[in-house]
Amino acid sequence: MRAILSTAAILGVTTAACASELPKSSLEKLPASQKVIADGLEGPKKQHGKSGAQVRKSPTVNKERRSANAAPVTKGPKAALDDSLTWHGLTLYGQVDAGLTYLSHGAPLSPTAGTGVNYLIARNSNRSYFGLGANGFAGSFIGLKGKQDVADDVAAIFKLETAFNPQSGLLSDGPGSIVQNNGVPIDRQNSFADSSKAGQAFNVAAYAGLSSPTYGTLTYGRQAALTSEAVVAYDPMASASAFSVIGFQGATGGGGDTENRILDNSLKYAASFGNVRGAVQAQVGSGPNAGPRNAVQAQLGGGYLGLSVDAIFSQINGAISASPLPFPLPNGLPTNIGNGLVAGTISDNTSYMLVAKYAIGSFKFFGGYEHIQFANPKTPLSPGDTIAGGYVLGTVANNSFTTDRVLQIFWTGATYEARPDLDLKFAYYHEEQNSYHGAPGSSFNAGRCSNASLAQCSGQLDALSFLMDYKYSKHLDMYAGIMWSQVSNGLASGFLQRSTIDPTVGLRYRF
Repeated sequence: MRAILSTAAILGVTTAACASELPKSSLEKLPASQKVIADGLEGPKKQHGKSGAQVRKSPTVNKERRSANAAPVTKGPKAALDDSLTWHGLTLYGQVDAGLTYLSHGAPLSPTAGTGVNYLIARNSNRSYFGLGANGFAGSFIGLKGKQDVADDVAAIFKLETAFNPQSGLLSDGPGSIVQNNGVPIDRQNSFADSSKAGQAFNVAAYAGLSSPTYGTLTYGRQAALTSEAVVAYDPMASASAFSVIGFQGATGGGGDTENRILDNSLKYAASFGNVRGAVQAQVGSGPNAGPRNAVQAQLGGGYLGLSVDAIFSQINGAISASPLPFPLPNGLPTNIGNGLVAGTISDNTSYMLVAKYAIGSFKFFGGYEHIQFANPKTPLSPGDTIAGGYVLGTVANNSFTTDRVLQIFWTGATYEARPDLDLKFAYYHEEQNSYHGAPGSSFNAGRCSNASLAQCSGQLDALSFLMDYKYSKHLDMYAGIMWSQVSNGLASGFLQRSTIDPTVGLRYRF
């Protein structure tokens, strides 16, 4: 009871003080080929004292539990009870994340946007908001995964997972939240955010393959991009949407555009050799009248004595950034609207990411950098072409980058295990955009700008965040935190406000 009262006091003080397209991925253990990266995920942690799972009083193990298809049981009087929902190699898992948030500058709640509200400063952030703030810490999802040995040292695996909004019960659908704001003046829009989760039945994952601790893991289907996995593993906030720019925004994890944070029709292979690891991933395009066209990513990294480092190269052709159709609606829109019409900016994106983390004692230190270059697409898309989730391009911009846009993203931070059941997290994020107004050459030099007159002017984004995560039990977290974010110059062009804060408290239950 003393621990509960103490925690309530901590959360209350924090709230009072703060008032003046890949959710965090599923928490299961990844294949051995990805073990070092998996160490950065927020997974089940050690149980301590009263907050731990039940303890066996007898070392006796039921013989029926020794079946090869059953979940493993550890012998011993202090072995933790395995309460996973596993049957014959199939595991049902998931989590629900819900809370309350205050935004000094925000927009009304959306029933379909992945987080419901815009925790990060957005173009339509206009007035204060207080109310539900779901999926701020880890996202809500439900999934089914399976593993079956098929040969010595080789197992067949699969995974199906979908994210949803606990406040509405609807599947997370970023493009759907955009469609709801078509033709709506900016000061009357509700919250929206483009996303790779576009209302699909399995909007997070739908893949199968083979896994071996010796030969690596090969999978095919809808699965997270390598850059997205790196964001979760190397972000001090572990991609928490309410407290992480690179978790909420998605462009970092998507190699430039959030719709590529999860890749359809993708083949991925990852393997480890001692302290060195590598991975490659390739997406085959959906056809001549759909985007994105294709994507290729390659990763090389390693770990030694608490240090983990990875470098990732990404090339995505026909990448799409979706936004609401303007007010008033333009004439000549396609008659085929699919699940709805959106405005699309098309580009070929090239990115380089370098990430690192170092663990020592109760501390973990994180740092990352990504350089993203946006160029006009070699193969343009047209109005009427389809994108993720069956949405249709109503208007298309294929010539937005006569001069390449360069976006640089930096982040750093640390986590501190103050107690076995309490983590403190700190992070700083910075984005820097060049001036890409006009064409290359002398005329371009005259057209350079560093103000908010155009979105093509050079600009900056900065954010600071703090988070407390109290692990009340194996299944329940209580969290409280805050993020301050601010945009300036070109990255603030068209914004109604330039900054916001988002003190947020909530609960995450996982099974």
